[in-house]
Amino acid sequence: MHEIFGTWDERFEGVRDVLAENIASGADLGASVAIFMEGEPVLDVWGGCFDIERRRLWDRDDVTAVWSSSKNLTAMCVLLLADRGEIGLDEPVAWYWPEFGQGGKEGVLVRHVLGHAAGLPTWDEEITFEDLYGWEKPVELLARQRPRWKPGTASGYHAYTQGSIIGEVVRRVTGRSLGRFLAEELAGPLGAPCYIGLAPEEHHRVSPVIPLDDMFSGRPVDHPLREIIGNPPMHQETHTIAWTPAWRQAELPAMGGIANARGLAAVQSLLANGGETLGVRLMSEAGCRRAFEEQTNGVDRTFLTPARWGMSWLLPSPELPLPAPRGAFFGGSGGSFCLIDPDRRMALAYVPNRMRETRSAMDPRRLSIVRATYAALAAADGDGRGDGGGMRQRLGSL
Repeated sequence: MHEIFGTWDERFEGVRDVLAENIASGADLGASVAIFMEGEPVLDVWGGCFDIERRRLWDRDDVTAVWSSSKNLTAMCVLLLADRGEIGLDEPVAWYWPEFGQGGKEGVLVRHVLGHAAGLPTWDEEITFEDLYGWEKPVELLARQRPRWKPGTASGYHAYTQGSIIGEVVRRVTGRSLGRFLAEELAGPLGAPCYIGLAPEEHHRVSPVIPLDDMFSGRPVDHPLREIIGNPPMHQETHTIAWTPAWRQAELPAMGGIANARGLAAVQSLLANGGETLGVRLMSEAGCRRAFEEQTNGVDRTFLTPARWGMSWLLPSPELPLPAPRGAFFGGSGGSFCLIDPDRRMALAYVPNRMRETRSAMDPRRLSIVRATYAALAAADGDGRGDGGGMRQRLGSL
């Protein structure tokens, strides 16, 4: 077993043990796991190494790149604005961003973008990460571009473009960038360590991800995902781009998020607990329920597999079952993950720094943590859901 640090309710010792086993086996180098129930943390643990050279242990406030788990944070910003009446999910994007309403996109609704159904899965023109850092060029290109299919009729995962579209809508509505809005209206009030755009003086907390060798392993050369994630060319630059100060400072709402499990779980526990977390109410229960509204249900044109999309989260389906039948989940390239279970009023998050190939929605590390969590809940149910003995502190080797 490996050193695991943090706090946990004794009901969830099995989840802590799974993290220790994953680190001991080498499946993880360093990672964090957090579970919030009824808006309070019942498990917040971390362990392993911060760097591949193993010179430093992962610490409580360390963070790392979470890739497309950023989309969960971005969607939370939109849902918060919708709950306040500042954005209408059923309004056209062009209502807030008039230049967008051309080329057949007049009927693209905000919810189409959240559900990856806007028909703009990538840019038609070649673009670079430096262009994304500058913001204006990718936004202007999307405003001129024609959709590849009738908006709202099908999903096609918008790996990068979703963040540019949503980020521009938030900027037009609030006068603030999405990263600043996240910091001031969500992460800040909750004290949640999650960022889209991180100040240079905080970069020492960012664990450098261990990248994938080949993110397209096993996929045919004509697979749509190669085009979508090939513009900008992530397959050439590799995930080490997240080591650079430019990436960490940039506001990339679709894939540039930096967080740990406590940060992801705290923000998304709002949806699990009817809009209140850590004693802070930020949303209404009705506003939270909108996250779980089905947007599309069919074969995703980017993944070429069945997908049932809510408002940026995947919903349970026969192909992607979930132990939370009314819940939602999503994750990022290489491993990061969050599951929301409104019936349990629970949010579970996992953030590793070692990236693994994750063609399925559940890589073995995610799956082991989810199984251990629901095994713990089942055992507690069998015991009448006892109080679990309260939170216990562990600072040392198991």
